[in-house]
Amino acid sequence: MASGSGSSKNDFRRKWDKDEYENLAQKRLVEEREYERRDGKTAPPVKRDLLHHRDYKVDLESKLGKTIIITKTTPQAEMGGYYCNVCDCVVKDSINFLDHINGKKHQRNLGMSMRVERSSLDQVKKRFEVNKKKLEEKQKEYDFEERVKELREEEEKAKVYKKEKQKERKRRAEEDVDFEEDEEMAAVMGFSGFGSSKKSH
Repeated sequence: MASGSGSSKNDFRRKWDKDEYENLAQKRLVEEREYERRDGKTAPPVKRDLLHHRDYKVDLESKLGKTIIITKTTPQAEMGGYYCNVCDCVVKDSINFLDHINGKKHQRNLGMSMRVERSSLDQVKKRFEVNKKKLEEKQKEYDFEERVKELREEEEKAKVYKKEKQKERKRRAEEDVDFEEDEEMAAVMGFSGFGSSKKSH
């Protein structure tokens, strides 16, 4: 198999007998084919479904802002990050999790190929009709009277806010006037310089 004796004494590389290994590989292939013929079964190719829409909403925000204590015995599904129960793996951030669930490995584990069903002209027309009906329903739901009512409420809130601001200004102005009167009274009584060591002449 491997001959250690080389033609020169300085050549330390192993020499492999390529013909011998070629014969071994051929024997193994022949044995595998005979084994399949004896069973009478060849492994059928896996038929996968075409790619289709998700019928659930991907939950990316349920653990947002929460603190979790992780120990050695914490199951993988409860560790930090996003857990994929189909592939049994944890992904650390939301972008990589979305890439994972849209990726080839995850779709294969779900039993789908990455091929998409080709839509016919009739299917496309029906889809446009459904979307058009949805838009029309939304426009019907939009009521003019409700919008006017909302605008009136917003105006009332703005008026209340302005009144509060004006009251706040008046109160501040009154406090300033009271403070000035106190200073005049202190000057008359001889207390003109509270807190300062400088004398005004």
